[in-house]
Amino acid sequence: MKRLYTTVMAISAALLVAGAVHAQASLDSVRVEAKDTIALAKFYQAVFGMQEVSRVVNPGGIEVFVNFGATVEAAKANKNPRMILFHRDSDDVKDPTTHVIFSVKDMAATVAAIRAAGGTMTRDPRPFGNTGTILGFAIDPAGNRIELIQRP
Repeated sequence: MKRLYTTVMAISAALLVAGAVHAQASLDSVRVEAKDTIALAKFYQAVFGMQEVSRVVNPGGIEVFVNFGATVEAAKANKNPRMILFHRDSDDVKDPTTHVIFSVKDMAATVAAIRAAGGTMTRDPRPFGNTGTILGFAIDPAGNRIELIQRP
């Protein structure tokens, strides 16, 4: 629960900075780690009314995407940011998977703003396959990971 609180606080701080510094960015999703992503999805459904909207099976485990909605259909139609429950093999919470994800319209301007505000890039932006999407990874001054997505 402490990790979730820390993640929520980081998201809140990132939203304030993104709104003030870079109006061309929006929160895309939040990634949260779990050994049992399906059980965690059930927790978020029971506590917050979130519904599973999609699922991706990876070699390392299952990713479950959840969003708010009274029904699965309502959650799928919800345009608000999703929560991605990402598989973690161990109880080691030092795994850097948990991070805030922002959709950006101008990757270069966003990277410049991150650096100007005291952040660092851990992976410079580059294309994601042949999708036309560009991905980059940064760390904010407090050490929180940020993923940047520029879609075509």
